[in-house]
Amino acid sequence: MRFVVPLLAGLLWPIVLVTPALAQSKVGIEQTFADSLTAMPKEDLAVAGGFYVPAYSSVAMSQGKLRVDFSVTLSVHNASETQALVVRRIAYFDTAGKQVESYLKAPVAVKPLATISIFVPTDDVRGGTGANFIVDWAATSEIAEPVVEALMVGGVANAHYAFISQGRPTRTVGKK
Repeated sequence: MRFVVPLLAGLLWPIVLVTPALAQSKVGIEQTFADSLTAMPKEDLAVAGGFYVPAYSSVAMSQGKLRVDFSVTLSVHNASETQALVVRRIAYFDTAGKQVESYLKAPVAVKPLATISIFVPTDDVRGGTGANFIVDWAATSEIAEPVVEALMVGGVANAHYAFISQGRPTRTVGKK
């Protein structure tokens, strides 16, 4: 019995951490990150780019005999001190390249030095071992490139793991 209580506590701990975060997907970025957002710029969006961000909702361990599931937090940081960053699309894809989720109904403008994020809970394994995000962004003029990365957190038994995957630019289009 001495060993059952710590084991149960270890197994229930992830549930406690996941439960509050599930509400984000139902509420939406616009409400969840209202303080990070600003009005859409009236000027033309002259600069645009995109990021590919590897994410790992599941990882094979123990010589492929064990699958460990991870929560994923995708963060999009506006690195500009002076202008808004327009985030046009945040899409989540699975290992086969099939879109699993789209997180924006319409573009949002992120305040200078502000951040928005997406949370994929541990029990959402739709992405699999090769999950990824595509983030498309724009701005009215030259801007510091956004910082886009995914944080994966998970564990098995008493071992916990956390790691970051940095986004890689897929394209940047400037003024013609």
